[in-house]
Amino acid sequence: MRHYKAIFLDWDDTIGDFHHAERHALRDIYDKYGLRDIYPQFEDYYNVYHPHNLLLWDKYGRSEVTKKQLQLDRFLYPLKGGIANTATAAEMGDDFLDFTNNYFSLMPYAGEVVRYLAQRYPLTIVSNGFSEVQYKKIQLSGLQDCFLHIVLSEEVGAQKPNPLIYQKALEQNGLNAEDVLMIGDSYNSDIQGAINAGIDQLWITQDNNDTRPATYRVPDIRQIMELL
Repeated sequence: MRHYKAIFLDWDDTIGDFHHAERHALRDIYDKYGLRDIYPQFEDYYNVYHPHNLLLWDKYGRSEVTKKQLQLDRFLYPLKGGIANTATAAEMGDDFLDFTNNYFSLMPYAGEVVRYLAQRYPLTIVSNGFSEVQYKKIQLSGLQDCFLHIVLSEEVGAQKPNPLIYQKALEQNGLNAEDVLMIGDSYNSDIQGAINAGIDQLWITQDNNDTRPATYRVPDIRQIMELL
């Protein structure tokens, strides 16, 4: 493996377990707003919300929707739209951001791996998450002292896979693309974004059937400690 001078890390579902927090927060939304009247089971609601939310995040990554539009529409869409539901959807969006913090947890072994890496490399978080939420998650993680820089798409004005966010992270570290390795779980944002920026990638995935190219790939985050 090449000798790297710094490591870039994704946050959600690489270090912080966003999937866990999201499901629990959405369950609270489902209960608080009486969505059983529309969706008899929570899974019915989740199966409408989740794919639409992913679609909106893809659009957000391409700058086709704003943060405000994403935050509103992901909760308005399952309510079947309508002016009468707009205020409710906005309240849901605010509650959701608070609720996710209530259920924050690290991905298994992520804390151990981050601390291991921090002893050997300068670490930079490169994340598409909303700034106010990501800073809170990093604080809750107890790992904030491990990171030299935190580069968030909302502050840069570009979301992964746009190479501009990686270029900003390189500038903050005073390094070139060949000096850095990007670690993440999402191919479309983390890995493709690093490829777009000319940065080597380490993809954490258990999907052996997905043969899209990456510099390195591991099924278990603990294997990073064997490679670096």
